[in-house]
Amino acid sequence: MTEHDTLREQLFAYAHMQYGTQEEYLWHDVPGYAVLRHPCGKWYGVVMNIPRKRLGIPGSGEADILVAKCEAGLLPILLQQPGFLPAYHMNKQRWVSALLDGEAPFDQVCGLLDMSYELTTPRARIRKK
Repeated sequence: MTEHDTLREQLFAYAHMQYGTQEEYLWHDVPGYAVLRHPCGKWYGVVMNIPRKRLGIPGSGEADILVAKCEAGLLPILLQQPGFLPAYHMNKQRWVSALLDGEAPFDQVCGLLDMSYELTTPRARIRKK
């Protein structure tokens, strides 16, 4: 990673280094939306570029965000910090959005991605006898 990479690119590089995953652009009508997922196909993060107005934040243009799964107890704490918003287009009780514009510290965004990866890891089902 170089200092000139966007936080979006840095996050994708982190996901690749940490989990061996590549971002996937699934939708032609929203080419800026990318998913990060486990080998089984389950999502652990979505990166989107959303109009700032739609997110309810000041400024013009779009903002890159990461939407990730979060522990329920941590969610209200994150939402009180700069750079974190209720989940965009996901369950707002289990998912949170982090701005990828520097307002949310990048190491905290990576920690959120790590948490989301763990929370969405497919678990082996226990058979009932």
